[in-house]
Amino acid sequence: MSTTCRGIITDWGGVLTSPLSQTIEAWLVADGIDTEHYRSVMRSWLKAPHGGVAGSASPVHELERGEVHPSEFERMLAAELRLVDGGAVPAEGLLQRMFSGFHPVEEMYAFLRQARGQGVRTCLLSNSWGNGYPRERFGETFDAVVISGEVGMRKPEHQIFGHALDMVDLPPSECVFIDDIEHNVHAAVELGMTGILHTDPEETRARLAEVCGVEIATHS
Repeated sequence: MSTTCRGIITDWGGVLTSPLSQTIEAWLVADGIDTEHYRSVMRSWLKAPHGGVAGSASPVHELERGEVHPSEFERMLAAELRLVDGGAVPAEGLLQRMFSGFHPVEEMYAFLRQARGQGVRTCLLSNSWGNGYPRERFGETFDAVVISGEVGMRKPEHQIFGHALDMVDLPPSECVFIDDIEHNVHAAVELGMTGILHTDPEETRARLAEVCGVEIATHS
């Protein structure tokens, strides 16, 4: 195995699950939410710089850091949204409904287990929206798990990448970071990691095999 890569740090939603955009779109349709209004609300909530420091006024960033309880975020978001018929959006269970379309991408879990079996350390690094995780899968897949709301930091803040690196006890130069959001990948690259912008499991598999020098089969 190549010594250039001894660790893989990966996102969860959109990498180990079905794409986020598809999941959100399905939720908007299923709940009958005004899609354009939702997008306008989210744009306004995400105006804070991506690398903003703790204390950012963005409700999304506060949720990801665990500074706002998920139930409070649900109330805040529901109050801003509206149904296509102009009605109110129910707050209770909003986040569960929002992410109900997240389904595991078995190929990605298999690739990570194969790499781990060949001595590569693996770490999950996820920005949480208070959603549930399939933690029963994590023991056989990851050496470490970092959830933003549990550590009070969020991607792309450099501190949370540093925490993940500490968890696998590796320098950034020996780690690959996988995410489906470009600015998160850029932040990891700024710290010295090799970045993979995930768009397709097969492309990511090929890049992992190339960068880490491991044998990763298409079928586990």
